[in-house]
Amino acid sequence: MLKPGDTFGIAAPASPFDKEAFEAGSQVLRAMGFKLVVPPDIFDRDGYLAGTDRRRADQLMRLFSDPGIDGIISARGGYGAMRILTLLDAAVIARTPKPFVGFSDITVLLDFLTRRCGMVAFHGPTVTTLGHGDPATHERFLSALTTRAPIRLPAEPPRVLSPGRASGRFCCGNLTLFCHLLGTPFQPDFNAAILLVEDRGEAPYRIDRMLTQMRLAGCFDNLAGLALGTFSQCGSNTEVDRIVTDRLGDLDIPILGGFPVGHEGTNTTLPVGIAAVLDTASGTLAFGSPALD
Repeated sequence: MLKPGDTFGIAAPASPFDKEAFEAGSQVLRAMGFKLVVPPDIFDRDGYLAGTDRRRADQLMRLFSDPGIDGIISARGGYGAMRILTLLDAAVIARTPKPFVGFSDITVLLDFLTRRCGMVAFHGPTVTTLGHGDPATHERFLSALTTRAPIRLPAEPPRVLSPGRASGRFCCGNLTLFCHLLGTPFQPDFNAAILLVEDRGEAPYRIDRMLTQMRLAGCFDNLAGLALGTFSQCGSNTEVDRIVTDRLGDLDIPILGGFPVGHEGTNTTLPVGIAAVLDTASGTLAFGSPALD
C-alpha cells in the first residue's frame, strides 16, 4: 500500500507524449502527496516511439530495481509496449514488485507483470490522462493505491447482457491489445477469470472481428465472467451490447456492461491479478481483499 510522501517513478514504455499534458498530470500526482522521479530520457523519441525498444525496456527495469521508488506509473499508452516484452527480466521484477499503473497500450504490461512476475498491477490512468481526469478518476486512483478498503464498483448504469454471478482472477485491459497478443508467447490466459475489456475508436465490425478471433482461439472456453468498460467512439452502447451478445451470449456466463473504466469519462483504477466477483443482480464488480499489503 502506498501513502502520501511515497515516490512514483514515471515510465514511458510506449509512445511519446505531450509535455503540457505530462506536466498537468504530474501536478495532480504531486497534489495527492506523491514525490516523482522523472527519468532524464523520458522525453526521448524514436519515430512514433518514446525512444528505442532497449532504452524503454532498460528504463522500466531501472525503475523496478530502484529501492527509492515505491510505485510506477506510465506516462502514456499509444503504441510500443508490446515491443519490449522480450527485453524485460521477469525474475528481477518479481524480486522487487511494486504497484504499476497504466491502461490502453499498457494492457500488455499489466498482463505480463501479473502472470509472469506474480505481482498485482493496476488498470488505471496514465500521467497524461490524469491531467484532464474527472474528480472520480482522481479519487478512485488514490483510494485504490493508498487504502485497504475493499473495492466495490457499480456499473453506471448496469446493462445485463447475460445474468449470473461468478468469481475468479481479475483480468482487465484493452480488447485490441489482448487480441494482438494472440499467437505470441504472451497470449493472455482467461481460464476461470473475470475479464473486463474496454476500447476506443474501433468500428462495430472490428469489435465483432476481435471477439470472433478470440473465441476461435479458445480464449473464452473457460471464462468465468465478462464485464464491459467504456467503448468510446465504437458505436452506441446498444450496438456494442448486440455484438457481444451475438458473439458470446451463449457462453452461459454473467456478462455485465456499464463500468466506468476506459478512455472516456471516469477511468476507475482497479487491481489486476486478484480475486473478483461479478454479480449482475447487484450490478457490481467487487474485490473482497485489499490489493496491496
